[in-house]
Amino acid sequence: MQLRVIAIGKVRERYVREACEDFVRRLGPYFPLEIVEVKASLGSQPAAAMREEAERILKTLHDDDCVWLLDRTGDQLSSEDLSRRLTGIANAGTRRLAVVIAGAFGAGDALRDRADFRWSLSKLTFLHEWTRMIVLEQFYRAAKIARNEPYHH
Repeated sequence: MQLRVIAIGKVRERYVREACEDFVRRLGPYFPLEIVEVKASLGSQPAAAMREEAERILKTLHDDDCVWLLDRTGDQLSSEDLSRRLTGIANAGTRRLAVVIAGAFGAGDALRDRADFRWSLSKLTFLHEWTRMIVLEQFYRAAKIARNEPYHH
């Protein structure tokens, strides 16, 4: 199964970019991975920005993608639950999992409607750059758990 992380904006902080690059490299033996960066809306109106960004993200998706949306109102998973869920959808024949990190104002309705699963990392709010890094690290941890390899304790 291929993983696609679709995120609004670029990673600007060097330390976050280096961490993301490290986890992309580590994930290589487990999952083919693609990072897709989508342009952020320039407007200051939340509803318009969410709608524009949702449209841009939706254009990057394929009809058969399984879509997970990062959403603070979504379901929280333990690392073990994430590993089981990833293994289950891969074993079900899912070709590609697209994980979407929406913009600063959140996800538009069309994007929420397209999501197969809404995933919350925490009730806390994280910087979008950190969210990307955390998602990549958790995918790596989930892959190690699934193969019973050392990393997770």
